Amino acid sequence: MNLFDLLFIGLFLTAVISLLTSGVAAIRGKRESAKRILIVLGVCAGIYMGIVCVVSALTPRKVLTMGDPLCADDWCISVEGAEHVPGNSSVTYDVSLRLFSRARRVSQRENNLAVYLSDDQDRRFDPIPQPSDIPYNVLLGPGESVAAHRIFRLPADARGVGAVVTREGSSLGCFPGCFVITENEWFHKPPIFRLD
Repeated sequence: MNLFDLLFIGLFLTAVISLLTSGVAAIRGKRESAKRILIVLGVCAGIYMGIVCVVSALTPRKVLTMGDPLCADDWCISVEGAEHVPGNSSVTYDVSLRLFSRARRVSQRENNLAVYLSDDQDRRFDPIPQPSDIPYNVLLGPGESVAAHRIFRLPADARGVGAVVTREGSSLGCFPGCFVITENEWFHKPPIFRLD
């Protein structure tokens, strides 16, 4: 947890308290006071989201090397290795991943995670499903680590290949990460592990 996570938590709790205070004021018949609280809350939320967007626009894509951890709180993933086998018209990549928990007391998982390969032309290559694939959202105990593999097939002309880690398909979108300064990916690409 970093400073921006703590800032988001503090501001979120302040917003909830402000909404409750506004609601109580409205129930007590103090509509002007309730309205002022909501206006101040709206202006502050707008300023904060403006800062989130500017930082997102100015922050470059995070580029990691094999073995570097990419963490969401205490849950982490890293690309441990990648073997590629050239074929006639394609290249097969076998990517080794490590899912691990830095937590000391709780079990946890990360839902809606997607890992795919991308090249220097920003083409996306999803893994070829295998019956033995360990799901990304496997429950990890405190300090536990799990090895996973994914197989990808890319065209022979793919250059600058990297493994992209992102979140997709959540009914809640990117909450709360998209509202945390430096974690928002609205205006830049998700992190990538360089394989070449």
